[in-house]
Amino acid sequence: MKFTLRNIAAALLLLPLTTALGGANAFASNREQAPRDSAQYEAWLTKEVRHELVMLPWYSMFDNLEYKVEGSKVTLIGQVVRPSLKDDAGRVVKGIEGVEAVDNQIEVLPLSPMDDQIRRAEVRAIYGQPALRRYAQGAVPPIHIIVANGRVTLEGAVATAADKNIAGIQANSVANVFSVTNNLQADNS
Repeated sequence: MKFTLRNIAAALLLLPLTTALGGANAFASNREQAPRDSAQYEAWLTKEVRHELVMLPWYSMFDNLEYKVEGSKVTLIGQVVRPSLKDDAGRVVKGIEGVEAVDNQIEVLPLSPMDDQIRRAEVRAIYGQPALRRYAQGAVPPIHIIVANGRVTLEGAVATAADKNIAGIQANSVANVFSVTNNLQADNS
């Protein structure tokens, strides 16, 4: 009797695990397969690379990840605060079906308490502006603040040219910043 109750209890404890594993296999089989046509493949690969990069757990508004797809080769460029994020980006892109080569040219930004202070001040200045508050929503806001040795670069996309200009003005208002480069893209232009 004791043995039977123990077996039933063990089976009940393992049931959620086996269900979850079955669900994971179903998810993997439902994943979109790479098309065979080269033009469609490159478009599919571009979409997959973007998806994998934005899903990285430590990707934040202080990182800028960009990429170029050339056939089955992917070149990663941009800047990151954590060295592990550079490695993770290369690893996940290399794991995409059909990717034969990854050229990881991502720059790891230097460690600097002053740059960290500027990052926090830039977030307050930009996302504290009432006209730009709507961009602060989401896991990774669309305005990326890249700080390297006191120099600020804004990357990403905003809805209007006015929003781009407001973000640039706000970024310039932060103390201890040597220069601001506004590379934001306005969707309506």
